[in-house]
Amino acid sequence: MSQSRDMTKGSIFLHIILYALPMILGNYLQLTYNMADSIIIGKFLGEDSLAAVSTVNPIMTLMVLGASGIGMGASIIIARLFGAEDYRRLKREFSTTVIAGTVFSLIVFVLGFLLAREILILIKTPSSILNESLTYLRIMFVGFLFTFQYNIMAHSLRGIGNTFMPVVFLGVSCGMNILLDLLFVAVFSMGSMGAGLATLISQALSVILCCAYIYLRVDLLRLKKKDFVLDHSLLGETVRLGFITALQQAAQPVGKLFIQSTINSCGVTVIGAFNAVCRIDDFACIPAQSIGSGIMTCVAQNRGHKDPLRVRDTMKWGLLAALCYFPIIFTIVMVFKRPLVSVLTPDGADLMISMGVSYLAVKSWVFLLACIVNANQGYLRGSARMHMALLSTILQITIRACLVFMWVPEYGVTAEAYACAIGWIAQTLFGYAYYFLVLRRECDNIVSAGG
Repeated sequence: MSQSRDMTKGSIFLHIILYALPMILGNYLQLTYNMADSIIIGKFLGEDSLAAVSTVNPIMTLMVLGASGIGMGASIIIARLFGAEDYRRLKREFSTTVIAGTVFSLIVFVLGFLLAREILILIKTPSSILNESLTYLRIMFVGFLFTFQYNIMAHSLRGIGNTFMPVVFLGVSCGMNILLDLLFVAVFSMGSMGAGLATLISQALSVILCCAYIYLRVDLLRLKKKDFVLDHSLLGETVRLGFITALQQAAQPVGKLFIQSTINSCGVTVIGAFNAVCRIDDFACIPAQSIGSGIMTCVAQNRGHKDPLRVRDTMKWGLLAALCYFPIIFTIVMVFKRPLVSVLTPDGADLMISMGVSYLAVKSWVFLLACIVNANQGYLRGSARMHMALLSTILQITIRACLVFMWVPEYGVTAEAYACAIGWIAQTLFGYAYYFLVLRRECDNIVSAGG
């Protein structure tokens, strides 16, 4: 199996599909693990322990977004240097990110470990679960040392077109996590601390596997003693791209907190229905997001290769790939919407199920916009226009949150689906206007000039 994917030649459509498929599998594995983790903790430890772990989850999400943002910033630069065949600077970029990432994760670990109690008090953690949450959070801050390194290495592999091996390592890590959860929680009765240790060990395993694979099989990223160099110019670009990417990724969950607060004011039935459809929505949007990542890497590699025609064509073929997914997810959700909602809601909750089914009857059409938006987002990121991707995301989630605030209390949870559609329409118009007025013209001018 090739250790990299050169997207500067061959079928763009096929490259994007083959790039996205392992990422889709990996994201499904992660979501499945998250559900299994919650089930194990809830079943064996009870509501208090589940609440203690759930309280830490938003903090963990922000930590992962930071690591993922830096990793994605590095992957864009690595993809561009890979396309330019500038392998010396590619290795310098990888070295720079590893060194800077190690320092940054150590700082976060030390500060987080020392201030964990204050953080939990700040977010109003109930006193009855504070100590349990504190133990779990401190373990997670230790695990962040490994989470950051895994994100750097996984995104770097994706930058050279290798999306398969990160999924293998993630799959092994998730499987190990579930087994250790059962061992530590169900057998050894170690409580939420056992669940935290299971996560920590599995995270360390994923980093060890990544390091071993890169050292043994990926010469482009293999670092010897002489290769450990901190390049200040590359570091500045990585931080700039990574910081904006992290902000963009954080914009969605922050906006959803406001949406959730409106939903919470509408009663338990609405909350249950909305949480059920959100889980379905998470699964449904993963392929479009993964295709967007494929578009990002293809654009970045061809920008480095100085091939404006392939850069321009990536938008066309990437959008086609995303649109091919829509009829699949539309059919699945429309046909199975009632069984899907029923699985994720309590037995006998007929009104909750009815609300969820009505929501999905609308949202299944809205997935078309998700495909269109993610294709554009991938192109913007691959073109290093991270600020435009950020602005379009802020526009979308702001409109959506405001409409939810006005509509849901009066018209019910289905109004959130319409609000989502209008937000995505605004993001589509904004993103594609910038593409046609700026990015497409840049490519056309270079092509017509013979460059």
